[in-house]
Amino acid sequence: MMFEKLKEYGTEEIHFCNDEETGLNAIVAIHSTVLGPTVGGTRFFPYESEEKALFDVLRLSRGMTYKNAVSGLKYGGAKGVIIGDPAKLKTEKLLLAYGRFVDHLGGIFTTGEDINISVADVEIMSRVTKHMAGIGGTGRGGDPSPYTARGVFRGMQAGAREKFGSDSFKGKTVAVQGLGKVGYDVCKWLHEDGANLIVSDINKANAERAKTELGATVVEPSEILFAECDVFSPNAMGAVLKADDIPKLKCSLVAGGANNVLVDGTAGEALDKAGILYIPDYVINAGGVISICLEIERVHDENICNQKMDGIYDNVKNLLDFAKKENLPAYLAADRFAQKIVDDARSSR
Repeated sequence: MMFEKLKEYGTEEIHFCNDEETGLNAIVAIHSTVLGPTVGGTRFFPYESEEKALFDVLRLSRGMTYKNAVSGLKYGGAKGVIIGDPAKLKTEKLLLAYGRFVDHLGGIFTTGEDINISVADVEIMSRVTKHMAGIGGTGRGGDPSPYTARGVFRGMQAGAREKFGSDSFKGKTVAVQGLGKVGYDVCKWLHEDGANLIVSDINKANAERAKTELGATVVEPSEILFAECDVFSPNAMGAVLKADDIPKLKCSLVAGGANNVLVDGTAGEALDKAGILYIPDYVINAGGVISICLEIERVHDENICNQKMDGIYDNVKNLLDFAKKENLPAYLAADRFAQKIVDDARSSR
């Protein structure tokens, strides 16, 4: 069963960690080292089951390979997940145990912040391993979330130009799911550009902040997916859209910072059939990993990094042009384009 899962996702390695003293249960999936040593964040999440945690880390790690490939980065893809409720389990000892686990992998995996893992957490883990990134200091990028958000906004602009004929969001209504560090910054960019915001978050304080600071309309998390809008922007957990949901959507464009937005390819087919443009997640949300890789190489510079974030506009535009040329929906065009980069690199080794 396990090897079937590896073959299904094209995953090279899976590593499990159990530390009884701290309660640490973690999985690291090394999807591909073809392009180089791997980079990917670690998230801390109360998965309903170990199976769902494994499903998430396998999909996320493949997404990192594709993200790094289409972004022109010489790094492979991997991801880490820590299973459990961070409000109950996250301690300094547990973070250090996870850091030692990463260090034990010998440099094949460099990681950093993701959902429920902060820059402060990464700094704690960096005491026991050098294979951490997203840390402040000279030549370092610090929290990659603002870069991710900037890139997401620029990618959304490219999608808007394709769908609406203009990359301005003035007068457009955008429904934003998830107001974490990336989602909230995406909202700020959209607000500055004149968008009308509909927002939701499981943390009501985040939603109220958007209402107060950005004039957003707040709806319940169960309502955001089917809100009447021009753009639906998922910025929380993945696997948001399944095929059965698509006929109920009231948007023309789906674009956001969440990873693995589509449950599977049938959701992508349904979006295409419905005439809804989907901007593939790993193309639009690559800003964070670009910042991380510049940090790993000790060449991080804010001006250069922001230029690369703005370049995501062109990456999305080029992808959409490629999709039209190949007569493919964008999600499938992105997968084929990314896989070709990996396959070509493998052939040349």
